[in-house]
Amino acid sequence: MNNVLKDSFKKTTYKLSQHGPRNASVLQDAFQSVDGSLESDIYGEGAVIENFESKIAEFLGEETAVFFPSGTMAQQIALRIWADRKDNKKIAYHPLSHLEIHEQDGLKELQSIEPLLLGTAERLLTIDDIRNLSEPVACILIELPQREIGGQLPTFAELEEISQYCHDNGIKIHLDGARLWEVTPYYNKSEKEICALFDSVYVSFYKGIGGIAGAILAGSADFTDEARVWKRRYGGDLISLYPYILSADFYFDKRIGKMGQYYEAAKELAQRFNACNGVSTVPEVPVSNMFHVHFQKSAEVIEPVLAKIHAETGVGCSGYLQTKPGDTCGFELSIGDAIAEVPTEKLDQVFEMLGAIK
Repeated sequence: MNNVLKDSFKKTTYKLSQHGPRNASVLQDAFQSVDGSLESDIYGEGAVIENFESKIAEFLGEETAVFFPSGTMAQQIALRIWADRKDNKKIAYHPLSHLEIHEQDGLKELQSIEPLLLGTAERLLTIDDIRNLSEPVACILIELPQREIGGQLPTFAELEEISQYCHDNGIKIHLDGARLWEVTPYYNKSEKEICALFDSVYVSFYKGIGGIAGAILAGSADFTDEARVWKRRYGGDLISLYPYILSADFYFDKRIGKMGQYYEAAKELAQRFNACNGVSTVPEVPVSNMFHVHFQKSAEVIEPVLAKIHAETGVGCSGYLQTKPGDTCGFELSIGDAIAEVPTEKLDQVFEMLGAIK
């Protein structure tokens, strides 16, 4: 049935989530106005990469930045640097951190770093979890928002308290800011104000920004100098990264000012899901442009319903369902440009059909 749902989703004209199809047009659109004589970067050097690194470093309020082909590479390197400097191979993060559940133990296998899991999987980590660590750690990683639990966020005051505690106790604090851009409307804070609480910062250019791929690791000059060495060791200095950089730059400029718009659209959409019997969102009121949709029925029941919605409305809700405890299921939504393309009458039809689930 999963293939049926996936296939029906692919055939839809409109999508509730993201910015639109990830096809060759993403690259074509980004390159339409690029001067064909523009020189590429060569092994991490050249104006095209250096100018973008400087631009994002300034935007984040950081001294310097390094462009990486992937966030996985960037974050493993950041944690290795802090572990080396503290001469302590232990770091701490949430049990559902990307490093713990999506990277095949890369941090442990490649860097011999021992992660300590903070708190429990179903909730955000807290200052008490950090205070109650059983042994010293070199660094704590905090993800904003916490994707695997619906994009939840601590309050800004809680972040400030955690940051102060870490700095008072000689613990480095790293930001997994893959979706940093998307949390600024909720906090009503700039990226600079948020990043000021951390010793190092990672941001992504393919999630909320919608570029092809790529990431930035930012911090002090001595930190990024060391990160560049590790980038070379990891094979991250491809001969040229300019297709990623130019698309990242193009879509950053296009979408960085729309995060408030996506946030408001997410709240409106979540409200409509919550009005349907047997359907709820986590969080109930989103704190960024992303949230999880939960159904109080099994995937076997919901999959044909969604496939029918896709076929009859032309609106794609999701191409998958994740099984959850208690024979329930759900999926994730991250709101972007695509939602504005859905005709009002089509969206109304989607929720009329969802509301009719027995």
